Amino acid sequence: MNAPPADYITDFMLVRDTDLSRSALLLVDLQYATGSRDGALGRRLKAAGSTLADYRFHRIETLVLPHAQRLRGGFRAAGRPVIYVTIGAATPQALDAPLHMRKLFTECANYVGSREHEVLDEIKPAADDYVVRKTTNGAFASTGIDSLLRALGCEQLYMAGVSTNMCVETTAREAADRGYAVTLVEDACGTTHADLHETTMRNFSRLFGRVRSTAECIDELRLAIAA
Repeated sequence: MNAPPADYITDFMLVRDTDLSRSALLLVDLQYATGSRDGALGRRLKAAGSTLADYRFHRIETLVLPHAQRLRGGFRAAGRPVIYVTIGAATPQALDAPLHMRKLFTECANYVGSREHEVLDEIKPAADDYVVRKTTNGAFASTGIDSLLRALGCEQLYMAGVSTNMCVETTAREAADRGYAVTLVEDACGTTHADLHETTMRNFSRLFGRVRSTAECIDELRLAIAA
């Protein structure tokens, strides 16, 4: 992805030192409902003869999942928390969800206890990972993630998952506005259209936080471990 052109906003951006001892990895919405071609969304589109999500699922399979696995391994090796953020309702009726989210949850059977709500097998949480469930696009609006992060002493967040321009971006912006130093891992995020992904990365890198590759983040982890 090409770097955004320089503009006036760079004069006002704070450069924060990286401190991996106060970091956490957030993996967002890597669930069957909308994160797998075999999940509810994928089956629905296939039945309709639609190829609209082909780019999405291909990116998840070839980039997001393998890079998320590398990041998870790196953070575990560094002894840093891995936090899974999931989306979905408490029950099939989705009455605990905001009105604008209910149809998505009910028609994709995304509720606690359903297969669709589960994290993808390729990147299942371990027993000592943290899992927070949200009903909104942003995690801070409907979970206790802020309290969790502060209890863990984590103020620097590395984020990966789906969808780039919705739940990942909203959570990242919420975090930045609460004072967290946020890094979006560009090649470990995905969405339905390339232009939506690229626009999110360009927008976020203007004032909100950093955009880095998986390789760059792994290098930061290695340096921290070696220090």
